[in-house]
Amino acid sequence: MKKIIITIDGYSSCGKSTLAKALAAQLNYVFIDSGAMYRAITLYFLRNHIDWNNPSEVKNAIENITLEFSYNKENGSCEMFLNDENVEWLIRDMLVAENVSEVAAVKEVREFAIAEQRKMGKGKGIVMDGRDIGSTVFPKAEFKIFLIADPAIRVERRFREMLEKNPNITIDEVKANLEMRDYIDSNREFSPLRKAKDAVELDNSNLTIEDQMKIALKLAKGKIQD
Repeated sequence: MKKIIITIDGYSSCGKSTLAKALAAQLNYVFIDSGAMYRAITLYFLRNHIDWNNPSEVKNAIENITLEFSYNKENGSCEMFLNDENVEWLIRDMLVAENVSEVAAVKEVREFAIAEQRKMGKGKGIVMDGRDIGSTVFPKAEFKIFLIADPAIRVERRFREMLEKNPNITIDEVKANLEMRDYIDSNREFSPLRKAKDAVELDNSNLTIEDQMKIALKLAKGKIQD
């Protein structure tokens, strides 16, 4: 059976990673979380006090960054490694979330990440989620999904997720963070969040994880068998 590239784009907390992981597992494909790459870069910048508005600082910093995904057999997930350090949990911190959209909007950062992502997709057989995967990273991908959900539902999802790591967080903080990220992602100059013209729009506001998986899997198999 032929291998294809599957892209899943959409706004924050639409469940892109959840769907991408499940779809990759069902198809025996590799799941690549592009958002984790931008989060890892953001973590490096924060740790090293890099001014991401300074092109020379950004250029020098990028030269010292290596990003890799490693499969964890215990929990069946791919985890993000930054310069050989497992940062999977660290990159989910609220401080990273508050800054990742700004860092990801930097042209040099985006070019670096896109080049890395394209290397990962050379052999096909991948499911990659993000903001610009179907529109910019893999514009010729065989199957593209643009995932959407009601904003209030997205806020509630992210709040439940963040509450496990930060019991003091408020839903208003989460709402403000999502609105800020949506605005920056959609309005950045280089490779903004856009639905690719040939992407299938999937609204999962009222779908269970299992229901959206069934829909996506049926469509993916159809593309693979074409």
